[in-house]
Amino acid sequence: MSEHATEVEAADALHQAYTKLKEEISKVIVGQDEVVKLLITSIFCQGHALLVGVPGLAKTLLIRTISSALHLDFNRIQFTPDLMPSDIIGAETLDKDRNFQFIKGPIFSNIILADEINRTPPKTQAALLESMQEYSATVAGKHWKLDEPFFVMATQNPIEQEGTYPLPEAQLDRFMFMINLDYPSYESEIDIVKNEAAGAISEVNAVLDAKQIIEFQRLVDKVPVADNVIEYAVNLVHKTRPDSDRASDIAKSYLEWGAGPRASQFLIKGAKCNALLAGKYSPDIEDVQTVAEPILRHRIVRNFKAEAEGVSISKIISDIL
Repeated sequence: MSEHATEVEAADALHQAYTKLKEEISKVIVGQDEVVKLLITSIFCQGHALLVGVPGLAKTLLIRTISSALHLDFNRIQFTPDLMPSDIIGAETLDKDRNFQFIKGPIFSNIILADEINRTPPKTQAALLESMQEYSATVAGKHWKLDEPFFVMATQNPIEQEGTYPLPEAQLDRFMFMINLDYPSYESEIDIVKNEAAGAISEVNAVLDAKQIIEFQRLVDKVPVADNVIEYAVNLVHKTRPDSDRASDIAKSYLEWGAGPRASQFLIKGAKCNALLAGKYSPDIEDVQTVAEPILRHRIVRNFKAEAEGVSISKIISDIL
């Protein structure tokens, strides 16, 4: 059998696995289909996600359910102002024979929920940076590799801004997606309340394991992309840069800074995965447009004029598209 035929079969298998994943996750999570799709996309793209939503929208339950369906280890880290880097990575301690022994922290897991990441100071936020980019941690000069697949899902509460430490742009750029989690619809909320009132507890079956997820991540890398799709994605990013000769009028008027090259890379990677999840073998321009807003919304910075006139990031991105 040719390698091409094998990759087509693998692409079909990914599409089928995604369908089963949605079924399993929907046993527990009502609605939020788009959020679930973006989270699964970021896992298959070896990316990380920043989830922004008010308290009580079941962000932790959502991640726990996804980790169960993917048969991955899951750790939750509650970010607080007194959290130290060693509380995330781990620390060296003396054992009974007075030898140093490294005790691994919660970062050594497959899926990390960094709850309210903006509640902790920059020194502790930075402890995640190496792990997110290099899939490793350094303690006392020693290098520790993290288990793969490795995925950080951080949450932010958009309401409370007092006593918080906004993530710097360089760290925001490490997240593939910024996903806005909205209130459930009226019908969905009725279903949620009914399930809770009935004490319904659904068992989530594992659809994939770590080995299969890594294979699918490699498959996403191999997906062919037409030149016109790559050019569209790069042009889209250049349109967000106010000083670029390709800048759109709305970017020149309302943006202080545009997106960097990492946005172009993520647009193509996200489009490739989006195509596979839809049962296609190669992405088109529509796939780039589908993933554009969650990739760009935390990478472009509005100027004072945009804030004064109430021009939202979403409005700017939709105009650029």
